[in-house]
Amino acid sequence: MTTEHKSLLWKLLSETVGEAQTEELFHTIEITPALLQQGAETRIASRAVVAQAMTMILFRKLVDNVPEGRRYVSDKLAGGEKIVFDHGAVRTVCGVDCGALPEGRASIARILEPLGFERVEEYPLARLKMMGHAYCHADLPEDIAQFFVSELDTSQFSDDFRAAAERVIKTSRDPLSDRSKAALSLLADTGALPTDEAPSLLADLARAFDRQHSVPTRRDYEILKTESDEMAWIATEGTFFNHLTDRVADVEGLADQLRAKGQPIKDKVEVSKDKTVLQTAYKATMVRRYMIGEDGTLTPYQVPGSFVEFITRHKSLNTPDKMDLRFDSSNAQGIFKMTAAAAE
Repeated sequence: MTTEHKSLLWKLLSETVGEAQTEELFHTIEITPALLQQGAETRIASRAVVAQAMTMILFRKLVDNVPEGRRYVSDKLAGGEKIVFDHGAVRTVCGVDCGALPEGRASIARILEPLGFERVEEYPLARLKMMGHAYCHADLPEDIAQFFVSELDTSQFSDDFRAAAERVIKTSRDPLSDRSKAALSLLADTGALPTDEAPSLLADLARAFDRQHSVPTRRDYEILKTESDEMAWIATEGTFFNHLTDRVADVEGLADQLRAKGQPIKDKVEVSKDKTVLQTAYKATMVRRYMIGEDGTLTPYQVPGSFVEFITRHKSLNTPDKMDLRFDSSNAQGIFKMTAAAAE
């Protein structure tokens, strides 16, 4: 058996998603050796290993739903390279009744913070009437994927918009069981979790990154779409990963290569003010989602789903020995527009 197969990370994943998916995930994603040091016989799992297992499950969940992502991963693996999972993005809503969920980013922070993620910076997304919050893992900041959690502020929109947003979001249910909440509380207090509790928790956490509210009406979707592409996206997709990001050495060169192959890549590479963070992305895949019509019938529509992004991170100007792990508000707003297509 290899070191990977003997690791606690392998054990937790295989007990959650099965041996075949675990083999595929280890083959696909670059994993730092520090996350393989706990052996399968370990009875207490560190928060870092649980966090890594969650990010890998969420990676697979998005790739399974994005054809362009599956093709990109397949091509990269065929070229002898793995994915360096840089970050995943999640959208939330504040200023309305969120049903059984905490409002806004708190619904995600209650998961991330016990696992060792720290909110390190805020990024105003003024054009979108949103605020971005970056969560970076305290133990292995360069090696465990970050989370970019955005909040859409409904107070900045019209009364009709806020009413429609509330009608959609207030039906939210809580995907976390009492057992999972207790496990997260223990992680928050001790930084670790009994190994036999982890698979159940991971299964619940995977469900937490999904749509928790009921199917929206077509009328509410159109009201939301008129003022915010981002809120319309939330109406159909909820807290599913909006995108995941591969950290690459040369995002501009990669974009040129993919574009030359006729793949649906963003026209522009977004560059941060100090030139240390460069980003581009596939355009969002179109997915089939149901909405409720005026007569109460469910009708399928093609709407924007999720996508895969690419990022190059250079060394920080302030600390040249470390990678610049920050985000950029202008970059983020450009990337968010990948989900602006109209429903069909």
